[in-house]
Amino acid sequence: MKSVISIFKREFLGYFRSPVAYVFLAVFLIASAGLPWFVGGFFESNEAGLDRFFIFLPWVFLFLIPAVGMRLWSEEKRSGTWELLFTMPVSVTQAVVAKFLAGWAFVSLAIVLTLPMPITIAYLGEPDWGPVISGYFGAILMAGAYLGVCSLASSMTKNQVISFVISVVFCLLLVLLGWSVFNELMLSLNLPVALVDALANFSFVTHFESMVKGLIRVKDLFFFFSLTAFCLCLNILVLER
Repeated sequence: MKSVISIFKREFLGYFRSPVAYVFLAVFLIASAGLPWFVGGFFESNEAGLDRFFIFLPWVFLFLIPAVGMRLWSEEKRSGTWELLFTMPVSVTQAVVAKFLAGWAFVSLAIVLTLPMPITIAYLGEPDWGPVISGYFGAILMAGAYLGVCSLASSMTKNQVISFVISVVFCLLLVLLGWSVFNELMLSLNLPVALVDALANFSFVTHFESMVKGLIRVKDLFFFFSLTAFCLCLNILVLER
């Protein structure tokens, strides 16, 4: 347990020793706030809610979370410090979990920094706080699932750029499977409706949308937790290999 806490502290504080972390936070806040206000037509909607903010989150995560996750293991492999890491009294599982939790905490901090948005909404109107709270909860769970995929991709290569590209491709696929336009395209190819619906259940968007509406379902929680756990288990196997 002490080894996990030690690695967690090293990794989490390590983000703030580099200007990249501050650039990430700035870009994330600008994108997550700017898109719903200026692209999503927030003012024209006349709605006191954060639906438009949450709609854009899967797409914002698509590029920014891989930028965080690409260094988790690629940098360790490139510099050779991962061999030094495993000479310490720490197992591969503990190292993977600690580094993942540090990255997840950093991304969660970025999400929490968007809280001025619901405060602004409350000042302008009377929002329904149920969907707002469940939406933020879902956003943090979805960020963990994104990061799990990115951590797995990072463990496969020494090159951070390749890790970033692999992460974006995998995450994009998991976003598109639940996108209505993509589903209509698959239906136009005469694919069975049951198959399209089954594939949609493997999408971030499908399970996040219900939380944005204020519904916290067991199957949505199971999807995010199981996908994260599955990716971390594969991450461990790749490193042990």
